[in-house]
Amino acid sequence: MPIELKMPALSPTMEEGTLAKWLVKEGDVVKSGDLLAEIETDKATMEFEAVDEGTIAKIVIPEGSEGVKVGAVIALIAGEDEDAAAVAPKAEKKAEAPAPKPEPEVTAKAEAAPKAARTAAPVAAPAPAASGDRVKASPLARRLAQAQGLDLASVAGSGPNGRIVKADLAGAKATAPGAPAAAPAAVQPAPAPVAAGGTPFASIPQQAIKLSNMRKVIAKRLTESKQTVPHYYLTIDCNLDALLRLRGDLNAGLEGRGVKLSVNDLLIKALGVALAEVPDANVQFAGDTLIKFERSDISMAVAIPGGLITPVITDVVNKPLSRIATEAKDLAARARDGKLAPEEYQGGTASISNLGMFGIKQFDAVINPPQGMILAVGAGEKRPYVVNDALSVATVMTATGSFDHRAIDGAVGAELMAAFKRLVEKPLGMLA
Repeated sequence: MPIELKMPALSPTMEEGTLAKWLVKEGDVVKSGDLLAEIETDKATMEFEAVDEGTIAKIVIPEGSEGVKVGAVIALIAGEDEDAAAVAPKAEKKAEAPAPKPEPEVTAKAEAAPKAARTAAPVAAPAPAASGDRVKASPLARRLAQAQGLDLASVAGSGPNGRIVKADLAGAKATAPGAPAAAPAAVQPAPAPVAAGGTPFASIPQQAIKLSNMRKVIAKRLTESKQTVPHYYLTIDCNLDALLRLRGDLNAGLEGRGVKLSVNDLLIKALGVALAEVPDANVQFAGDTLIKFERSDISMAVAIPGGLITPVITDVVNKPLSRIATEAKDLAARARDGKLAPEEYQGGTASISNLGMFGIKQFDAVINPPQGMILAVGAGEKRPYVVNDALSVATVMTATGSFDHRAIDGAVGAELMAAFKRLVEKPLGMLA
């Protein structure tokens, strides 16, 4: 029996992926550990290794195919005693490359119109824009064409299989006088904003960018987070002067070791220690269960081309700052290259997102489910600040914690933020 090579689940949230590139071809002999393909998941592009030995008899799913479901057969491998040529035809019966889901077609016939209206004033039928007498068009394009009196038969479609989409309506010819109008829909949606030229946004230069799997998952997860997680927000100001002095002293001591601490490294450490001091905030809501963690694993938000990923620094409390800095730099670099292993971005008991490098003073971050909180860090800037009951100028940073109220009460969240502020302003405490 041939061995079925199936689309793997390369991350916990992966339901489908893009088979970006085949690294083998039909007839190649492979053994366990050989690289077979590059697969784009919801998190990164990852290499897929062979588990079994044999000959690639048939590649069922061609490279570049999108929306390949987890578990779908993507290739057949002939075993040692099998004829690869005999196995290949069976692949076509096992699976087929997933075709893109077409938009619903709208026929040019006004079937809902009264028969008398169709026969009262015969006119020449419009030239078909697709096979048969059907004009392929998206529902939105159909509604806009009807509203503006445009003749879809004269429009060249740029969508899949020549389907007409709204962008194709610019410059379309008006429907010939007396042409039958399509029956109105039962429920009319709210009209789209219309530009001066008549077609919505037609006068604005634009392009449609297809969403990557990562962007689709980001949209889905963060929408679910805001819809299902009751967020509340707590904001504090922290004096960074003592932390900046400590960072300078530590970097001077680390000179020659190839390690340089960033402010973010110290903030990750401070959040981890604060969670250890306030364990009731190091939790996750899980239906009828509250999960309480005994270790602080901090997910740090890293912007990458096309999205965002949160590699995890584990056991922050027990790691020296030099190791946190080394790991953070390495994880961020490999995240941008799409080279993280799943276990390096899965998990995490809380998250930190720092936009201070962009000059952002303060922001509210969206919780990364199923985590219970995320800390949003702004820029450190010179501000008037009261120090020892006297007004002075200090380097001040605003930090906002977003908390899941199902898991973390307001008083517990406030306790965590107070602990974080104390550790930032008296940073030797996080090194004890």
